[in-house]
Parts: sequence; structure tokens; C-alpha cells
Amino acid sequence: MTPVTDTTLFPAVPDSADAVLDGLDPEQRAVATALHGPVCVLAGAGTGKTRAITHRIAYGVRAGMLQPASVLAVTFTNRAAGEMRGRLRQLGAAGVQARTFHSAALRQLQYFWPRVVGGELPRLAERKIQLVSEAAVRTRIRLDRNELRDVTGEIEWAKVTQTVPEDYPAAAAKAGREVPRDPAEIAGIYGAYEQLKRERGSIDFEDVLLLTVGVLQDRPDIADQVRGQYQHFVVDEYQDVSPLQQRLLELWLGGRDSLCVVGDASQTIYSFTGATPDHLLNFRTRHPHATVVKLIRDYRSTPQVVHLANGLLGQARGRAAEHRLELVSQRDAGPEPEYSEYTDEPAEAEGTARSIRGLLDAGIPASEIAVLYRVNAQSEVYEQALADHGVPYQMRGAERFFERPEVREAGVALRGAARAGGNDALLDDAVGLASQVRAVLTARGWTSEPPTGSGAVRDRWESLAALVRLAEQFATARTEAGAPAPTLADLVAELDERANAQHAPTVEGVTLASLHSAKGLEWDAVFLVGLTEGTLPITYARTDEQIEEERRLLYVGVTRARVRLALSWALSRAPGGRASRKPSRFLSGLRPGSPAAAGRTPGGAGGIERGSAARKRRGPVRCRVCGRTLTDAGEMKLMRCESCPSDLDEVLYERLREWRMEEARTLGQPAYCVFTDKTLMAIAEAVPDSESALASIAGVGRRKLDRFGADVLALCAGEELARETAEDGPEEAAEQAPDLPADD
Repeated sequence: MTPVTDTTLFPAVPDSADAVLDGLDPEQRAVATALHGPVCVLAGAGTGKTRAITHRIAYGVRAGMLQPASVLAVTFTNRAAGEMRGRLRQLGAAGVQARTFHSAALRQLQYFWPRVVGGELPRLAERKIQLVSEAAVRTRIRLDRNELRDVTGEIEWAKVTQTVPEDYPAAAAKAGREVPRDPAEIAGIYGAYEQLKRERGSIDFEDVLLLTVGVLQDRPDIADQVRGQYQHFVVDEYQDVSPLQQRLLELWLGGRDSLCVVGDASQTIYSFTGATPDHLLNFRTRHPHATVVKLIRDYRSTPQVVHLANGLLGQARGRAAEHRLELVSQRDAGPEPEYSEYTDEPAEAEGTARSIRGLLDAGIPASEIAVLYRVNAQSEVYEQALADHGVPYQMRGAERFFERPEVREAGVALRGAARAGGNDALLDDAVGLASQVRAVLTARGWTSEPPTGSGAVRDRWESLAALVRLAEQFATARTEAGAPAPTLADLVAELDERANAQHAPTVEGVTLASLHSAKGLEWDAVFLVGLTEGTLPITYARTDEQIEEERRLLYVGVTRARVRLALSWALSRAPGGRASRKPSRFLSGLRPGSPAAAGRTPGGAGGIERGSAARKRRGPVRCRVCGRTLTDAGEMKLMRCESCPSDLDEVLYERLREWRMEEARTLGQPAYCVFTDKTLMAIAEAVPDSESALASIAGVGRRKLDRFGADVLALCAGEELARETAEDGPEEAAEQAPDLPADD
């Protein structure tokens, strides 16, 4: 069975612990069976990380090694937590707590507050931005709408980094933050904001974490009670953990190491909120004996999309880039990414809408198409263009699905129908429930055919149509799983659970979303628009780390696409404007015809494929002997399974080892910093006769090719090396030589 990421809403429940492991690939299975000690899962985009960690929990529960109530799985969005709970329920692991950090902390705070402080927990402030506005007025500072939003963001950052108002100016300067106002003014607003909350007996979301940390630190009895309840922890999206969340996690653990973290440093895009990948990157330092599993088999995207994503990260710099995962697509080939240049933004939006109209006419559902941009202000021109072409769309990050008036009204109507008789067992098939839902929602405005045009009427219909589709899927899945025929009451219960988790059904419309809000989602076709300098990277990204985060943001956008990917940019903002814009620097060396791509492969230089660029393949890396897909880094270097026959030139291999020893001694560095054994073995098997052939071998990067290439090729040709005696000793040579990283 080919392993895939979960997309089925209600699969059949496995009949045993071993059955939970069915369909997992070797790395996912390694995650699922690693139940003891600290575990670190480095999971690339589309590699089935949620599948792996939910099966890990379910396997432990079904095998009797984990008690459901003792497991706490935390993630960052209600949607992700709801999806995790649903998967665990279908795997026979109901009772496991899957929550966001804030939800888990709030639940504990509400329970222990009467014992710690007395009375009820202060109410949660629903509109933080309004309180910030009042605080600014109190400090006699006038903020416009954008400044108000940005100052609110600064206060949130300060709180998750545990920075008090008086320390904010120094902390912001140290972090290199681009502040919207004078730091002293922001500190004053921050202090007034905290005072306003105290006066009104309210707390905000950051206070929930801060207060929970305070309770667990100050009350050992309560900390012991929490630790007695939760003994096993799983943290998803660990690269997005803030210092405050990390502190809370440490208090939950209480020195224990029953922890599994999952993340990808290459998808760190929320540092402006205080998130940092350092906790993920330092995990093995803090836990030297941790089990580490890498998930690199990409089941989401075609080889063409994965090739572009790998190429994009191949040009990255910094610590996160050093730990990047090179994905290997497991899908059949698809179309090449499309690159389009337009004269102005309206023309770009028109071209995008026209392409989407063509996809819809070809039968691709609107819900499987997305237009992604850097900032929300870019959406307006695309909303207009899609409306002009009669294309339905939905705004990601707008009003929550279950809070829409029509959805609330529909819920009331369905609940009433269930009480009035829809809960009897007269529905003996999947069609029955769906028909009854259609009948109820017809009175609320649903019709079998959508209304013409767009706007509020179409939005209302799309919401109700999403509920009809959910009823159909729910009923069909229950029937196929052999469960009793579902009733309206069953559906209402499902809707209630989804509403609590904000796990909305799919609305049939093209998604318009910012790159940040697209994290965690995927579509068949993705249009990345507005890819110009000043927009991506954004103008205020100035430091190297800020630029690299912008690159990672584009990487997240690329990896949202399953099959079709289109990238575009406009040379001017308005028709007739000066064509002064340039395509994003991140596309250099990747898009056809870009200057950096001339005569070389992305990531290389000098007209030949070099280093990692030569290894960016468009499909799975397969053993050249038996054809099996390779995922082990060592086997991928050799291009064969360890167990398969080798055509190693043993004489050449020994000569290479002797040469490496001399080079390492001269440089004053370990031998593996010249080349690892695996790389030398791969060279001795391939016996390259040219720079391009040598560069195609994994572990031969650009710097190593330049420094050692001539010697290695001479050894492969059977020549003797004439070594010159260096005037400098080994110490001086080592000081002059640049540090060489070990092979990947």
C-alpha cells in the first residue's frame, strides 16, 4: 500500500495496534514506534507529519503503552487541533487531549484559579486592539489604523518574550525589531494597556500563558497535579514555539523526557510574533540521546514543484538553512511551474483570473485553487478580477465559518429538525441524511444551483452548500465504515465539535489568502502573485535573517501546491506607470532566463552543476542497482542500498583516504571535514572523469569542488599528485584556510 497523507474524513477504525501501522512508510513507522524518551521528528512539507504523530499516539494507546488521558498533544491552531482529535478518534485513540497551547493553558487556569486566587478567572478580553487604542489615548499618543495594529503586535511580542513595559525599548533594540513608533512611546502604551486590564478585571491571550506559568512555578502542589495527569507530550510545529510557550512546556514536563517534537526550521515564518526555531535546532543538544527521524518523502507535490522548492532553499543562508531537508517527491510527474511577467498589477490580476477560469472550465473545483500574496492589501485587485470572470472566491482569515450568521441560523434549524423527528432511525442509508439536510437548508436559502454573480448572496449560498457537502461526506463515511446509519442528531453533534475546534468544512470557492495564513493548507493549483522586490522580500526586511525569513515564506507558498504552480509579478503598480519593478531576487537562478540561471543549475556557478544543486532531482532518488526508493542520507550519497552489490574501486578508495588524511593534517581539521567516508566511497564507485561528473556526487559542494576537485580528478585518472611543501606550518595553514563544513 502506498503511504499518503491523510485526506479521508472518516476512515475505518484499525482493528489492532499493528493495524495502526499499516500504510506508513519506513520513516513514518519509525516515528510511530518510537514511544520512549525524547523524540525529534524533522518533517518537510507534505511528508505526512500529522499522520506520523497521530499514528504514534494511537499505536501507543492501542498497544497499551500510553493511557489516552495521560497524553497532551499541542499545536498552534484550533483547526490543527481539531484535525488531530478527529484522526485520533478514527484510529481508536479517543480521550487524548489535542489542544493549542492557549486552550490547554486556559483550561488548567480556569480549573486551578479558585484554589490559587479565589473566585472566577478574570474574563478574557475579546478586542485587544480596542484596549490598546484606549491606552494610546490615555498616554496622549495618536495612532492611525496601521500603527494601532502594529503597536498591538509589539505588545504581543513583548509578552511572549516575557518583556515588561520598562524593558521593552532595550529588548526591541537588541532583537533588531522595526518598531512603528518611538520605543519609549510603545513602552508607555504597553504600560497603560496593562493598567487598563487590571482596572477592568480582564486578561488577554498572552496573560493566559503567563499566568499558567506563574501558577506552575509558584505552586509545586499544582504543578505535581498537572504532571500526574499528563505524562506524555507531543508538540507539533515546534519551530514556531515562543520562549513563553517553551517555558510552559518545560513546566509541564517537570524534568521528564517523555516528549515528541515535530517541526521544520525551513518553515519558520512567524519570528515577528516571538517564534524561534532555536528550540527545535537545539533539541539534540539539550537531549543528546534523543531519537531523531527525518521525513523527506513528499506525498503532496509533484517532482516539478518539489524541485523548485528544493532549489529555493538551496540558495538559503543561515542556521535554519544548514538544517534544511531536501524533499523527494513520491508523486508522478506534473506540469512545470509557470512564470509570468505583466506590465502592471491589474494586468497580472486579469491574467491570473483568466487562468483560473480555464482551470474551472477544465473541471478543477474552485476549492482546490488558491491565490497567495505577501500582504492582505494585495487582495482587492484579485477580488475584482475574479468577480469580473464569474469566479467564486473566499477570503482566508476573514470571518470564521461557524460565526457566519447563515451558518448559525442553519445550525439552529438542523437542531430543531433533529428534535422534531430527524433523530429517529428511519434513515437507513447515506442519501437519507443528506436529503433531509437539503430539505432543512432549502428553507434557509440553499438551492441545488448556485446564484449567478458574487457578493453576499453567493457567499451565503457557499456556506450552506458547504454544510450540505459535509452531511454527504459524513453519512457516506459512516456507512462505509459499517457504523449505524447517521441521524440529524449525529450530524449536529459533529457540527458542534467542529465549531468548538474551528474545524470548518471546505467552502466551494477560490481561496484568496496571505502567505502567512496559508501555512498548513494545500491546493491542487496555487498562484503566487506580486513576486517583486519590495514586496517579497518586503521592504522592511533588511537584515540577513529577515531576508531569509522572507525566502522561507515563499518556500511555504511553493509547497502549498500539489500539481500546478504559477508565479507572477508586475513591472508597475498601475497601467501606464513606469516599469521600474524587478522580479523577486528569490527567483534568480530558478526561473528560466533569469541572469543567475544562465549556463548553470540553481545553486551552482561557473557553467556546471555543482554540489547540492546537482542533486536536486525531479523524482525519488532510487537505488541504481535494485531500483528501491532511497531515503537514508548515506544510501542517497552512494545512489544504492547498503546491501546492494558495490562496484567500488578499492585501490582508488584507499588512495583517496590517504590523500584525505594529508589534506586534513594540513588544514588542521578532522578528516570528515574534507570528505566523509561515504562521499569517498561514492567517488571510488563512480570514478568521475570531469568536473561536472564529480559535482554530481552528493557531498561535493561548490567550495570543496574548487579546493579539492583537481586533486580528486587526478587521483581518479590514476595520476600521482606532486605535493608542494608549504612554507607555512600546519597551524598557519589551518588559520588561513576557511572552515569547511562536513558533508551533508
